[in-house]
Amino acid sequence: MKIVKILFALTAAVILLVAGISFWLYRSVTAAHAHDKSNQFITIEKGSTPPAIIDKLAAEGIITSPFALKAYLRTLGDTGNLQAGEYQFSSPITPLQVLKELEKGETQTIKLTIPEGFTRFDVAKRIVEKFGNPPATAGGTDNPTFTEQQVLLMMEDTSLVADIAPEAKNLEGYMYPSTYSFPRNTKPETIVPQLVQQFKKVWKPEWTNAAKTIGRTPHEIVTIASLIETESGVESERPTVASVIYNRLSKSIPLGIDQTVVYIAKMQNRWEGTINRSDLDADSPYNTRKYGGLPPGPISSVSESAIAAALNPAKTDYIYYVRNVDANDGSHWFYSSAAEFERGKAEYQRWLEKERQEKRANEANAPQ
Repeated sequence: MKIVKILFALTAAVILLVAGISFWLYRSVTAAHAHDKSNQFITIEKGSTPPAIIDKLAAEGIITSPFALKAYLRTLGDTGNLQAGEYQFSSPITPLQVLKELEKGETQTIKLTIPEGFTRFDVAKRIVEKFGNPPATAGGTDNPTFTEQQVLLMMEDTSLVADIAPEAKNLEGYMYPSTYSFPRNTKPETIVPQLVQQFKKVWKPEWTNAAKTIGRTPHEIVTIASLIETESGVESERPTVASVIYNRLSKSIPLGIDQTVVYIAKMQNRWEGTINRSDLDADSPYNTRKYGGLPPGPISSVSESAIAAALNPAKTDYIYYVRNVDANDGSHWFYSSAAEFERGKAEYQRWLEKERQEKRANEANAPQ
C-alpha cells in the first residue's frame, strides 16, 4: 500500500511538472514581443540550422526566449519547414508567428500602412521610413535615398486627380488609407500614384452626381470628409458630425475645427503635438476658427465611411459637439444651443483637468 502511495505521488508530481512545463512553453511561444526592427530586413543564410536561426533572431531582438522556441521546435514543431531568405517581422510578434513567417520563404515586399486621417506630411514621412533607405543592391552599392520634401513635391502632381477634382492644389485627401505591399526598392514616384489609384477605385461615379445634387463639388465633399475623418473615429456618428458641419456652413458660423490648425502647423513644419495659442491665431485660409466656410482643400486622407457621411449627413439641428466623457470611446455629445454646449464643454474641461492631474501624478511616481 505504501509503494502504491509513493507511485501515486510520483505520478502526480510528474503530471504537475509536465503541466507546468507545457504551460510555460505555451506562454513563451504565444506571448507577443515588441521590437525595433520592423522596418528592417533580417537575412537568414542558406544552410542555417534551426538553433542558429533562433539564436540570430534572439540577437536581433525579434524573440526574447530562444530556449523556449528551440524546445517547442524539438517537441512539437517541424524544423524542416524553416527557410532561408530575407524577412521583415512586424512588431509586436509572437514566436509562433515568427515560425510561420520563416516557413514562407524569402520576403520580397514591404508593407506600407496609411491609417485613416493621415496627412500628406505623415504619408511622406512613412514612405521615407519604409523605402528611403533600402539595403544594398546585388551589386553592392546603395540605392539613392530620397527625402520627405522630395516625396511632398510628387504630391503636387494634381493631374492624377484632374478628372475628379480639377481645383485640387495637391493630392491631400486623394491618397487612400489602406495597407499596401510594394517591392522593397520601390520609388515614391510609383508609390504615390498607387495610393491615388486606390482612392479612385473607392470613389464611386455616382458620388460625383450626388455631390452635385447637394450643391457641392467632389473636391468639397472630400474636404468635408477629411474634417469628419479627423473629428470622429466612431463610424456610426459620422453622419451626425457631418450635419453639424453643414448646419454651421448654412448659418455662416465658422466651423472652429481644431484639426485645421494642426494641419497648418504641419504645413509650416512646426507641429509639436500640442495646440498652442499661436496655432489658433494662425493667419491661414485653413484656419476654420478664424475664417468662415470650408478650408481650401482636404486636411487628411479619407475613408469611404467619411465620404459617405459627407454625402449623406444626418438631418439634425445640432451646431455643437463635445467629447462624450461618460463613454470615453471617442464619441461625442451633440447640442443645438450654446447654453447646452457650454455645460457639456465645462464637464469635458473638468474631465480633462482630472486626466492631466492623474498623468502628472503618474509621472511623479514613476521610477527614475
